[in-house]
Amino acid sequence: MTAMTGFGKLAFVETKLFLRERVAVAALFGIPIALVVGFGLIPGFDKPSKTLSGQIGTEYIASLGVAIVIAILALNGIPSALGTYREKGILRRLSATPLRPAMLLTAKLMVWVATVLISVTMIVAVSRLAFHVPLPVKLGWFAVSVFLGVAALFALGLFVAAVAPTSRAATGIGMLLFFPNMFLAGVYFPTEEMSHTLQTIGDYSPLGAALHAVRQTWMGQDPRMLYLGIMAGWAIVAGLAAARFFRWE
Repeated sequence: MTAMTGFGKLAFVETKLFLRERVAVAALFGIPIALVVGFGLIPGFDKPSKTLSGQIGTEYIASLGVAIVIAILALNGIPSALGTYREKGILRRLSATPLRPAMLLTAKLMVWVATVLISVTMIVAVSRLAFHVPLPVKLGWFAVSVFLGVAALFALGLFVAAVAPTSRAATGIGMLLFFPNMFLAGVYFPTEEMSHTLQTIGDYSPLGAALHAVRQTWMGQDPRMLYLGIMAGWAIVAGLAAARFFRWE
């Protein structure tokens, strides 16, 4: 069995295992769509809002859906999954086979990234077809913003998985990062309603920078280079730290 053939089979198995987690799959694909539909049915929510910097309400909710999917996978899924694999000795046993542990990590990352892409596509499609929300105007920058958001948050999730001694600890640390990121990004309520201090802190959080960039590009604005730089910085720093401290057993 060649390395590429083995990797293909490993990726297929990881996809099947992921799809068996029905609750997680339902949450990743269902929660954002449910938010778009629920808020989209509110009268007047299809109009630009001054409290949302002129953004259409349903478009704003769709942007939140993108951020939520990335955050759930990065700060809940990655630490829990890799912590469990290490704790059960799966990574250690793989090290004695042609399928190196790094292949498993790559296969899982491919599945998670594909999940984000599918979920984001569904969010955009439902918003457009059901509620006539315009497609992201700056589509190229929108894609860049999503990509950098995934890179930044996934790197942070990998760092948590690298330093956590057990799967329970990995899950706990991931949750400790999940809720503050959601708050500072403006998922619970718009950052426009936050104090200047909280807005500034949120701008420098990985999820906050990602959500701001997604919102701007959806509305047809070029994203602030600050947000792109912040996401790239998180991806590089957290990624290097994860590589430095990651333990296979």
